[in-house]
Amino acid sequence: MRFASLGSGSQGNALIVDAGETKVLLDCGFSARMATARLARLGTAPDELTAIVVTHEHADHLEGVFTFARSYQLTVYLTHGTHAAASQGKTALPECRLIDGQTRFAIGGLEVQPFPVPHDAREPVQYAFSNGQQCLGVLTDSGSITPHIVEVLGACDGLVLECNHDQALLAASNYPARLKQRIGGRFGHLENDQAADFLRQVDTRRLQHVLAAHLSQQNNRPELAAKALASALGCSENWIGIADQEGGFGWRQLV
Repeated sequence: MRFASLGSGSQGNALIVDAGETKVLLDCGFSARMATARLARLGTAPDELTAIVVTHEHADHLEGVFTFARSYQLTVYLTHGTHAAASQGKTALPECRLIDGQTRFAIGGLEVQPFPVPHDAREPVQYAFSNGQQCLGVLTDSGSITPHIVEVLGACDGLVLECNHDQALLAASNYPARLKQRIGGRFGHLENDQAADFLRQVDTRRLQHVLAAHLSQQNNRPELAAKALASALGCSENWIGIADQEGGFGWRQLV
């Protein structure tokens, strides 16, 4: 199993999980044209995809989902709440499957485990993907860590982990007070030290890759995120991967 990012940040997010004959896109916060171009950089064509799974309805994750799915006849998996909150496009899909936010389901050769996260959306979830041997956990857009998150992602082979902001940089920014409270609140986004604390709570012995994701361009720095996660893992800062807005990150293999 392998995975890669098309881009990660407030201007758009998408991740691809490839288990051979099954290729799943997680979110699509880019236009269909841009998503197609970014897939091409990874050597993948849209018609190779099996389905799209969605985390929540915010535009940086949902913007291109329905247009892209309609163009390439892809099934979209999302929670009842996300489906209800999505403003338009869903009714014209070839197929849209509503999922329970805590119940596993299969897409081809992948077992997909959704889990609820505290975020300011209607019914947000994140996901763990397994091919029966390796497990990839994805955790972004969560304002805090819950015991259930720790349980689901307790022993992954790969992790894509939100490091949205540095607490000091956010506090010193020119953002309005209400926006700072939203970002840094319980239903906002994980900051570097919270992400590091999460790593201290899970079994990291199987980890082959850790990628810091959803970094704020204004309120974080890649080196700060890498330093925080490396301190929790006791590894070199260079070992921590960074997902950026423009390039995401290239293929990472789980063996």
